[in-house]
Amino acid sequence: MGEQPIFSTRAHVFQIDPNTKKNWVPTSKHAVTVSYFYDSTRNVYRIISLDGSKAIINSTITPNMTFTKTSQKFGQWADSRANTVYGLGFSSEHHLSKFAEKFQEFKEAARIAKEKSHEKMELTSTPSQESAGGDIQSPLTPESINGTDDERAMPEVTQNSEPRAEPTQNALPFTHSSTISKHWEAELATLKGNNAKLTAALLESTANVKQWKQQLAAYQEEAERLHKRVTELECVSSQANAVHTHKTELNQTIQELEATLKKKEEEIEGLKQEIENARELQAQRDSLTQKLQEVEIRNKDLEGQLSDLEQRLEKSQNEQEAFRNNLKTLLEILDGKIFELTELRDNLAKLIECS
Repeated sequence: MGEQPIFSTRAHVFQIDPNTKKNWVPTSKHAVTVSYFYDSTRNVYRIISLDGSKAIINSTITPNMTFTKTSQKFGQWADSRANTVYGLGFSSEHHLSKFAEKFQEFKEAARIAKEKSHEKMELTSTPSQESAGGDIQSPLTPESINGTDDERAMPEVTQNSEPRAEPTQNALPFTHSSTISKHWEAELATLKGNNAKLTAALLESTANVKQWKQQLAAYQEEAERLHKRVTELECVSSQANAVHTHKTELNQTIQELEATLKKKEEEIEGLKQEIENARELQAQRDSLTQKLQEVEIRNKDLEGQLSDLEQRLEKSQNEQEAFRNNLKTLLEILDGKIFELTELRDNLAKLIECS
């Protein structure tokens, strides 16, 4: 085949909303493979991505395209032929940089191929007119794009059951198991309380994140408006001094807004860390719950064994009591026989003396 993949990576795929031209619409539910293809027959480069059997990206790279990094893990480019803007959310800044480097490399290759094609057309005296489509204005990217969540591996919780104690003739295993059960119940109650507090904190944090996202969008719009205003003021030569003063104030305002944006981003990262901690606590709670269930099952087994031992002990005591009674009766009979033998011995002795 003439078209072969030359570079591949994984990312979440987005397209600009055709109605608002501002919001991003996800076209993949999870991270998918995004590949650069080279068609040696037509000497063109394309970006292609499939979600199952559906093509969600089919963009031919042209010299007038520009790939823009809008955050540490998000980039976008406009495709005038498809009349849309594509966005990619990567799992790390390294993957984004690598994709951007390849985009620039293949864009330059496409430009050189186009120039060579024009030279060939000029040599054959068949001039053609070039139609260049303008790039679509790239919108602001969402701040919450942070790469692929599906590639995060969740830790597996392993549980090792304790060896079963052998039953004895006393109730010590049952008492020990009851103590363990009470301990785990107390631990579970503490975790439930902590889980409730964390759930409330998460709900509050989620509401704050939504509010901060709205503020961040407003700050970005304000910063963009201020930048445009600065450009307009620089064009007015008759009011140079006033423009300079106003420009200084606007730059200061922009710096303050950028500092606020950075602070909000740090707070969002902190909230994400708290969410991860809450998930870990939830996993610990589930593990303790399962251990408590195992302890309860073992307690029931020990209770059954204890009941059986009590019945056997009672039966043994009854047998020992019957044995004592039989032995006592036998001793009484033996005493009587000994007394009779003593009398017989005395009588025989008297008979011997008389004879």
